[in-house]
Parts: sequence; C-alpha cells; structure tokens
Amino acid sequence: MTEDDGAWFAPKRFGYGAGLPIAWQGWALIAGLVGVSMALVFALAPAHQGYLAIAVIGINLPAMPLIAKKTRGGWKWRNGRE
Repeated sequence: MTEDDGAWFAPKRFGYGAGLPIAWQGWALIAGLVGVSMALVFALAPAHQGYLAIAVIGINLPAMPLIAKKTRGGWKWRNGRE
C-alpha cells in the first residue's frame, strides 16, 4: 500500500465495487468470509440447499458495507480512466 489512508481494498479499474485486498485486514476479512462460507457448505449442502443459499448470503451481505467503506475511493463506477 503506497498511501496510509486506512484502505483495505483497491478499487476496481473497470466496473463497480472493490478489487483485491491491499492490506492484511482485507485478506483476513476475505479469508474469514470464505472459511465461514465453506463451513456452511459442508454443514448444510447435503440436506438443506435452500438454507445454504440463505446462510451464505446472510454471512456475506453484511460485510459489503464494511468492504465498501474500506475501499480506496469508495465504490463507484469506474471506466478505466481514473
């Protein structure tokens, strides 16, 4: 990270949203979300696929405002010219 602005994620060059993590906190958040999601897959997939979708969305959706807040420049549409 070249700037000490507290950002955890780089902005995407094209489109809307966050790019790759640029700080250890971003990597830790992504690893935690993937870990919890995978645990839910193994726990719920064999018997309750409907509950699995709800659970994975329920885990990842609340993290989106934090990811948006911690993205350098925020979330906005980017067309590659910035």
